[in-house]
Amino acid sequence: MSSWAHLIKINELPPGQTCEVVVEENVLAVFNLDGEFKVLEGICPHQGGPLGKGTLSGCIVTCPWHGWQFNTRTGQQQINARIVHPTYTTRIDGENVLVQLPA
Repeated sequence: MSSWAHLIKINELPPGQTCEVVVEENVLAVFNLDGEFKVLEGICPHQGGPLGKGTLSGCIVTCPWHGWQFNTRTGQQQINARIVHPTYTTRIDGENVLVQLPA
């Protein structure tokens, strides 16, 4: 069973921006795609870079350490089709963005 947890307030992350948030010991990379909030596991699988501090272009985030790129909607790594990074479901509750965490 999963649970919903507070992630951020909507106004804390402007459209086109990224941030890193720790929720219940989970490091998460948060992306605002024109009001649609997407979340990936925050640690890059390559060498542990902070995806939440990466550069966002459309829905693609580039890890600041070594340039690995992921689709923030699907978690798909942009060069190797076998690598899919974990994604998290979000929902809006008033002024808050909530994230669904696994049990």
